[in-house]
Amino acid sequence: MKAHPLRTTVIGSYPFPSWLELASRHLDQFGQDDVRELQEDATTVAVMDQLAAGLDVITDGEQGRFDFNLSFYGFLEGIELESAPARRFGPPAHDQRGKHRVVGELRAPRGLGVVDEFTRLKRITESLMDIKRGPSPFLVGLKASVPGPYTLSGRLVASDKYRDRWDLTEALIPIVRKELEDLVSAGCGEITVDEPSMSCYAHREDPRRFVDIFNRTVSSVAGKCRLSTHLCFGNYKGHAVGPRRYGPMFPYFLEMKVDEIHLEMASREFAEIEIIKTISAEKDVAVGIIDVKSYYVETVKDVAERVKLCLRYAPADRLSFAPDCGLSQTARWAARLKLKSMCEGVKAVRKEMGL
Repeated sequence: MKAHPLRTTVIGSYPFPSWLELASRHLDQFGQDDVRELQEDATTVAVMDQLAAGLDVITDGEQGRFDFNLSFYGFLEGIELESAPARRFGPPAHDQRGKHRVVGELRAPRGLGVVDEFTRLKRITESLMDIKRGPSPFLVGLKASVPGPYTLSGRLVASDKYRDRWDLTEALIPIVRKELEDLVSAGCGEITVDEPSMSCYAHREDPRRFVDIFNRTVSSVAGKCRLSTHLCFGNYKGHAVGPRRYGPMFPYFLEMKVDEIHLEMASREFAEIEIIKTISAEKDVAVGIIDVKSYYVETVKDVAERVKLCLRYAPADRLSFAPDCGLSQTARWAARLKLKSMCEGVKAVRKEMGL
């Protein structure tokens, strides 16, 4: 179980400052030291926002990636990066994110870059905490987020060597596993293996196959750190990509080797909330109680009511709370307000319960 009940956290991503949005579109104009400074400054801003909100567990906001997962393809050998997606105009949809052609053996001799992200997060947070000693009675926790192999395979085009998405996934498993091992070796105590594609496509694929892929990916780090996974239905420009139902995933996903499963709930008006009773019987459950796809800013009262709804189905020592998904698709002004309400609402329930 968690170190303390009713924990507040985030999934991984956080909005870019406007200047980073601009800079990320013109990275060819920056030198290597300039890019490192961009990453350093943006991570500092993301950490400060999260500490100010009062979160118990924070991330680096994925500020150094310049995208949720597309930056990882820059670390892969054996692919030809697409310069621009095939469709660039019109209403936003996932086909505007583009795909990369596989031209050789998939390798990542430099890793995927997450170890450097975690090292930077730890250094910046420790520096800031010397100035501001903690947003809560608990020492702030640090979490790294790594996309899983099935999700990463979704932006690759199969080749003669890798016939389909399953072959691509198999080739990516040892690459992701090595990154997880290196993170643990670097002292990372909490990792989210982000596999939203599994929840998006569980309605049409064998969920047991997904579980096998996931468990083989985390096999060498399970039990050596706090592991979680995030199940959602897509959030590119606030749009889902799959049927928003958890039914097809369970009970199969209970076999995943994780300590915590995170669910998207707020944007779905808490449909299937009863599933957290099943999950909490075996694992911790992080409930998304902030809708990142809406610009309605939840009040402290809204949050407290949602926390109490969750407590009808799961005990406090099994519950964490977070936004539905990463915040990268949400304007920063809204993200800051939403996180503040979330933390204050959860804090109010903690106080009421004497926790």
